[in-house]
Amino acid sequence: MKTILIVSALFCGVVLTGCSSVMSHTGGKEGVYPGTRASSEMLSDDDTGIGTKSLVALDMPFTAIMDTLLLPWDLFRRDNSVKSRVEKSERENRATNSLIPPAPMPAH
Repeated sequence: MKTILIVSALFCGVVLTGCSSVMSHTGGKEGVYPGTRASSEMLSDDDTGIGTKSLVALDMPFTAIMDTLLLPWDLFRRDNSVKSRVEKSERENRATNSLIPPAPMPAH
């Protein structure tokens, strides 16, 4: 009986661990604590229903814990993600508008 209780508690802990954090990290959001930021935005949004707000409020401590555990990954990914590399390349090359056609090649 004690084993079943421990396994159930661990299963519930895994299931309830940071849904917003997991969704934010798999959805490509960048920065530190993306799940916690997404949860706080949902809580402050007037268009979010009371049912959703209550679930977000219950999940927020677990999301903060998961975001804290994933903080080293977020810091590593901040400078190495595809989005960051493209933004860096655009800054270095002073790209202002990707819709501008390239200059014609000179004829030989």
